[in-house]
Amino acid sequence: MTLDKLIVLLSGIAGVLLTYWFFLGKKDRVVEVADSIDITVEGGYSPSTLSVSKDKPVTLTFIRKDPNACLEELVMPDFKIKRNLPLNEKVSVQLTPKQAGEFVFHCGMNMYHGKIIVNG
Repeated sequence: MTLDKLIVLLSGIAGVLLTYWFFLGKKDRVVEVADSIDITVEGGYSPSTLSVSKDKPVTLTFIRKDPNACLEELVMPDFKIKRNLPLNEKVSVQLTPKQAGEFVFHCGMNMYHGKIIVNG
């Protein structure tokens, strides 16, 4: 096998591995929420994956630092919550999950996502 063919083969293998890791290998960091948490809205939600207990009230406080118009609105469809997030202002959302499962929240354009994991 010539050197140019070997370079192409190794580059292809590296590309496949990098693609696999990027799309399938990343794991969300789950943050346990006891009573309340601050979530920074800047290029997405940080933290983006929250773990809460069923039937226990929690307060999620969103602070939008990104002027991107897409992030102006918070939508939590499973909880029937929709809030405007003014720039650099705290907006609190109180909820008491009544069933276990995974529930998404997203921006108004559904481009940025987060997840709430409710433990039974």
